[in-house]
Amino acid sequence: MKYLQLNDISSYKKAFNLSNYVWNIITNWDYFSKKTIGEQFVTAVDSISANIAEGFGRFNKKEKIRFYRISQGSLKESLDWNEKAKIRKLLNKDQYDHIFAELQSLPKEINEFIRFTNQKLNN
Repeated sequence: MKYLQLNDISSYKKAFNLSNYVWNIITNWDYFSKKTIGEQFVTAVDSISANIAEGFGRFNKKEKIRFYRISQGSLKESLDWNEKAKIRKLLNKDQYDHIFAELQSLPKEINEFIRFTNQKLNN
């Protein structure tokens, strides 16, 4: 019997890859941009996969779902930073579009994972 692993979770993998994509862009920004927008953008986008991972490691269904919901808040914050980075001309169109598309697809995947957790766990 194969048990579900963290890397089997589509929303986790997508969020993890997105956080590295954003990191690689922001590390090339100038100091002021990194310090003001970059740090918060990276923290927000890193928090999406980090909270999915933390929830996955919890034993209680209610606790798991609480962390998955926190990841959704980080996702919304990441959308805000993506918009600011676009308006302030820190991202090119392709970078912005890629980040936006990934962030737009994640809520559905996280909600599906919450639904799966609700159905499979009793406690």
